[in-house]
Amino acid sequence: MEQIYTYGNYLRKKYGCKVYKVGINISGFTCPNIDGTVAKGGCTFCENDSFSASTNQVQELKGFYLNLHSKENPYLEKQLQQLSIQFDAISKRQKDAYGAKKFIVYFQSFTNTYAPFDTLKALYEKALSFPDVVGLSIGTRSDSVTEETLDYLAKLSRDKEIWIEFGIQSVYDATLKKINRGHDSANLKEWIQKAKKRGLNVCGHLIFGLPNESKEMMLETAKQAYDWGIDSVKYHPLYVVKRTALANDFANGTFVPIAQEEYLDVLREALQMKPKHVSVQRVTAGIDDASLLAPHWCRDKNTQIRNINHALKGVGLKY
Repeated sequence: MEQIYTYGNYLRKKYGCKVYKVGINISGFTCPNIDGTVAKGGCTFCENDSFSASTNQVQELKGFYLNLHSKENPYLEKQLQQLSIQFDAISKRQKDAYGAKKFIVYFQSFTNTYAPFDTLKALYEKALSFPDVVGLSIGTRSDSVTEETLDYLAKLSRDKEIWIEFGIQSVYDATLKKINRGHDSANLKEWIQKAKKRGLNVCGHLIFGLPNESKEMMLETAKQAYDWGIDSVKYHPLYVVKRTALANDFANGTFVPIAQEEYLDVLREALQMKPKHVSVQRVTAGIDDASLLAPHWCRDKNTQIRNINHALKGVGLKY
């Protein structure tokens, strides 16, 4: 059996110890397809209110949202405080429960380059100042990154572990329009390649089971993402949660979620065609609470991983 090259393998080999990602949510961040810049309502599958702070100690900043053209940020000190509170609580838990030794601060919720440069610089530098932090991973969209931010991150990457995580989802413009993404595939390719030209590490998020996509289309998205030069990948099945536009489509029968068998089939082929050097950060996703409407197989992650390994066994792979 060949062990799939995972992000955990990559980090262990580089740092010689357990390195954990600390997921952070900073109030005041949003997305350009939520605030009306390119669209309203966000992606059809995204339940925006679910992006809540990682710890109960963080006070949300109600009604305050940044964008690339914000002139001032009166809440920067509060945001820096949120960052510290979340990092302290989560990293302690990871140390105690899993033996984590070093950390990557993961700016996870919403679009984490969609703010004035000075705000980003302050948050990123604060995160890098925490004990045992070796780097950053920044979740974002390709239409929300500036040349200035990329240049700055490239400078940081000379002695820190810097990753940008782009939501690719699909390379088909019809699909991107259907899910209210607000940008096209050409924009994705352009900014991923700009990041790569600066020597930055790029993780691409791919969603299998998007509306009206065939198996061939899903695999073409994976192929193009690999060709654009991504260094790591996250694969997600599309699942339906309450209070989303997708939930309405599911309710009226215009959207049918991907079956587990089809997801396993697509994932297996996507992994087989993946270049060896591209690490894998995630092979599935789901949620085990009352907000999940479908498919029910996305509820139990442990069962999913067992089923994925069973499917991979036939082609000599193991996750």
